[in-house]
Amino acid sequence: MGRRRRRRRVDPADATRALPEAIAALSQTLPAGPSPETFRRAKFDRPEAAPALWRLLFRVLSPQLADGASASFSPEAQVRSVKLALRTQGYPRRALAQLPDDGSQGGRELLLALAWLLARGPLPERLLTQNRVQLGDEMPVCECEALASPGPPTPSVEADGCVDIRHLQWLMGKLRFRWRNLMASQQEQCALLGKIHSYTRGCHSDRSLGHLSVTETELLRDPEGGRQLLRRLERENARLQAALEWRRRELVFWWWMDTVLGACPPEASQPTFLPRIPTPGTGALEPLVQELQALQGELREAVEARRAAWEAGGSSGVVPAGFRSHHVAFWTCWWTCVSPNPTWAPPSSLHELDRASTGFVAVNSGPRALH
Repeated sequence: MGRRRRRRRVDPADATRALPEAIAALSQTLPAGPSPETFRRAKFDRPEAAPALWRLLFRVLSPQLADGASASFSPEAQVRSVKLALRTQGYPRRALAQLPDDGSQGGRELLLALAWLLARGPLPERLLTQNRVQLGDEMPVCECEALASPGPPTPSVEADGCVDIRHLQWLMGKLRFRWRNLMASQQEQCALLGKIHSYTRGCHSDRSLGHLSVTETELLRDPEGGRQLLRRLERENARLQAALEWRRRELVFWWWMDTVLGACPPEASQPTFLPRIPTPGTGALEPLVQELQALQGELREAVEARRAAWEAGGSSGVVPAGFRSHHVAFWTCWWTCVSPNPTWAPPSSLHELDRASTGFVAVNSGPRALH
């Protein structure tokens, strides 16, 4: 499912014993990871495994949400968000999109979707990077000063219906006002960081830094915050150890996922949609549609003429002259690219083409060496 893996022989007995440990390590690296028993029930499409996997995929596909923020979303909203995110990323199975929005079904399909996300890239490492404990000072840079300034007027675009220009101007002014507030808050945050760095200069044990960060300054003021930070670091270290364990036992999980995929009913292949020229109507695209139809008719006539000439030449044993001229041009290009010796000349006539194409003999140059 996506990423290529080295195929090694897996003993089914050893894989069965190591499977719970591999799934437990994977669950520990994921946010709100379910238990290995939930994965086992999802393989057999048990309905009690579906809610936990819907929540897991919602947290995986929405990593910017905090732990308590996801609780404010209803189960229906989480299901719709997961379906939309997977469809946006190109998930190929249509069975997941047909599941009900109440989140009560689809354990096996959700398990396949999770495996698809794991196969696309290093998902545990990316989640660990996004949810890491920040000890230093990081400041995002706003690079949208153009929105904060009035700037030149934008080119006019025709709309289908009536447009209220005053409403658009009000929306643009509101957007610029929000950007100015964002830039002002970031500048204020940078000024406060500069004060903290200047006041704590020389207090850090690392000579390359020379100052304390905001987190380290808070530790000096609040010892209880230091205990909370220590617990967060311990949880992060446990997730890192689980990620290492997952990488060591990943092959067992994929062996098990082959059995899960084998238990799924075969899904019909998606139909192929060919491009179609829209029917002409009373709109701005009508001249373009007429031009495309005319070009399509000319192309069809040219193809029929070439096909008739080729069939006539094949039945008489004579290659059409148009084809032979194209063949001469092809041999000229081939001779120029392959032959580095400037004394070797490409075929310049149909007679020389016959000699060159039958015996690979260079024309006017003596014997030719093929590499």
